[in-house]
Amino acid sequence: MRSVGQEHTWLYHHLHMELTAGGCEERLRRSLSSLGFEIYPLKVSWYNAVVSANFHLSYPEDTLAFVVLSSPGMFERAFRPFLKSLDLENVRDPIDQCVAHHVTLAIREEFPGQKVDVMYDFEVLPSRKPKFLAQSAAHVAGAAYYYQRRDVTSDPWGEKKMFGVCIHPRYGGWFAVRALLVFPDVTLPEMRPKDPPDCVPSREKRIELLERFNFSWKDWSYRDIIAVEERYSEEQKAYFITAPAERLQLLKRWSHVSAVKSATRWSGE
Repeated sequence: MRSVGQEHTWLYHHLHMELTAGGCEERLRRSLSSLGFEIYPLKVSWYNAVVSANFHLSYPEDTLAFVVLSSPGMFERAFRPFLKSLDLENVRDPIDQCVAHHVTLAIREEFPGQKVDVMYDFEVLPSRKPKFLAQSAAHVAGAAYYYQRRDVTSDPWGEKKMFGVCIHPRYGGWFAVRALLVFPDVTLPEMRPKDPPDCVPSREKRIELLERFNFSWKDWSYRDIIAVEERYSEEQKAYFITAPAERLQLLKRWSHVSAVKSATRWSGE
């Protein structure tokens, strides 16, 4: 029989072994997948290799991290239920708050006592630069291919500035990169990178994608550059089309309509 001290030592090493063996990914999926989030592992060195030095993450190169994406289903599975517990008068961005709530809860439940550094896509440094480059992280994690100007041979744009965009193999452009989770105490030297699926392989389609994204992004047509399995619902589209300053009023209208419908059903009408 183990003593209390031996039991604590055994438990520590057991948990540490599980973390270094990839148990982190399983735990995160267990908490977040049903809510419409996807989890993809990467090493810090993969990310640092593709971004400029001023965006490097200050961790050992083999440090484990995860990219968290939201699929189209996140809006109905996580966001709409979350709204029921939200005071709409005291919130700045409900989507951001929803993501932070569920990620924080998953870490608290799945990794008690484990250090996890979280960076959200909406967070910025004092310099106003983002804490991490979301699309670069998604690419090196194998989640979604980050198509950039350099991916087009003999591009036709001359001196024009062209921004890149990630395309998911199942959702096209109907998704978002939400967070980067870093496990400072977990290193995986043996983990090997996985290339993201190149789902827009032809030069012509890549030109079409980047032109749609850069010149007519408001019509969202770039999101359907490939055949997709799932896209945003009409309600979700309405939310994101609405200007950020007007979204709270939209949510209040939705809440009022839901309350009226519930009252009508209760009264038997």
